[in-house]
Amino acid sequence: MNHRHDEGHSHASNHHDGKGHAHSHAGHSHAGHGHAGHSHAVADDADRRWLSLSLALIVGYMAVEVVVAFAAQSMALLADAAHMLSDAAAIALALWAMKLASRPVRGRFTYGFKRAEILSAQANGLTLLLLSAWLTYENIERLLDPPEVGGTLVLVTALAGVAVNIAAAWCMSKANRSSLNVEGAFQHILTDLYGFIATAVSGAVVMTTGFARADSIASMIVVVLMLRSGVSLVRASGRIFLEAAPADLDPDDVGGGMVGLDGVVEIHDLHIWEITSGQPVLSAHVLVEPGGDCHAVRKSIQARLREDHGITHATLEVDHAPERLTGAGADARQHCEEPHGTVLRKESPVH
Repeated sequence: MNHRHDEGHSHASNHHDGKGHAHSHAGHSHAGHGHAGHSHAVADDADRRWLSLSLALIVGYMAVEVVVAFAAQSMALLADAAHMLSDAAAIALALWAMKLASRPVRGRFTYGFKRAEILSAQANGLTLLLLSAWLTYENIERLLDPPEVGGTLVLVTALAGVAVNIAAAWCMSKANRSSLNVEGAFQHILTDLYGFIATAVSGAVVMTTGFARADSIASMIVVVLMLRSGVSLVRASGRIFLEAAPADLDPDDVGGGMVGLDGVVEIHDLHIWEITSGQPVLSAHVLVEPGGDCHAVRKSIQARLREDHGITHATLEVDHAPERLTGAGADARQHCEEPHGTVLRKESPVH
């Protein structure tokens, strides 16, 4: 006996009862398939508005800052301007990815283009790392041979930059930051804000003491922040591309809860991954007690996954367990050509 159900999609399946009669279950549709109980259309429209406003603020001020950076010969301001350029690219990329991800599922793209957002997040992280490497090289040269820096220009421009980045960060905070794509763009803005604060301090130091190396030291503080954000984004997006379980979900805990439900004998081939940030997916092979109600067990598992772990997309293959289990490995091989994933069984097998 074999039942395969994918929650949230129409499906068709055939199975046999104990007397060998075939039963057909076709056209079962589970309505209300969604994530976190919110409307993506409304959130996406709002996100695009806030991101577009942030982009306009960043691009406008970046042009001013580049001119002032060369006039003041400030590496810290130039570093901030370079980072603002990456901010603008990050937001533009986020907007493009959001538009691409909103396309309907069709053809060979059975999950749609939702992972375009993760590509955007990874690109943002890599950009931060590459900029960090370039700025580190430039700052080492300036620490060894510091040029004359216009402290007053640096201070005034940096303070104005703080105001612009606070406004941009506020706009970004209104968007849905549970999306790794939006979070990547937000981290760019936040790092730039911290950088402007450090640059303002360095401008004040240069203006009052004449210590020109303060400019490069401030720039290195920006580099450290960029490295931190870049590594975090690359690691998080890499987990999704490698189809690892979400960081907040332990497959053993999830499987343990499933196998603990009434009627369940064993769970194997258990896999949990993410389509995109905040959209976990699960698949598993479930063995139920001989003569047990497979449909009831399947509904019970899906309800537990939805309520306890927020997993609203679960594909479960449900079978009756054999009359006598001879071990988890042997049983798994009886049902799967290449058993893999977590294997969980109740302590007292069914006889």
